[in-house]
Amino acid sequence: MEINLERIQNTLIVKLAGEIDHHSAANIRTAVDNELTFSPIKNIVFDFGGVTFMDSSGIGMVIGRYKQAKARGGKILIVRAKPQVDKLLELSGIKKIIEINGEVGNLG
Repeated sequence: MEINLERIQNTLIVKLAGEIDHHSAANIRTAVDNELTFSPIKNIVFDFGGVTFMDSSGIGMVIGRYKQAKARGGKILIVRAKPQVDKLLELSGIKKIIEINGEVGNLG
């Protein structure tokens, strides 16, 4: 799993490549939480363009970051999700609360 983080003003861009399973979800959680602790981050964009597989651990990681962003008055956006990952996001119900494959400009 590759994790690349970039801050643009109050938004954290999290570019991921590889499989999101129990082990990598914990690594992503730690990396994002460290940024949230030490930076004035409000919004998080997860770029899933390189994600080839995701299980329920990835769902839990996203939901946890959603709660943190919401507590800060921010939003979460997931972009470039491949069809198999998009289907998991739909089945999990995440699509009801988090915008998927939307525009970064919608974060506000």
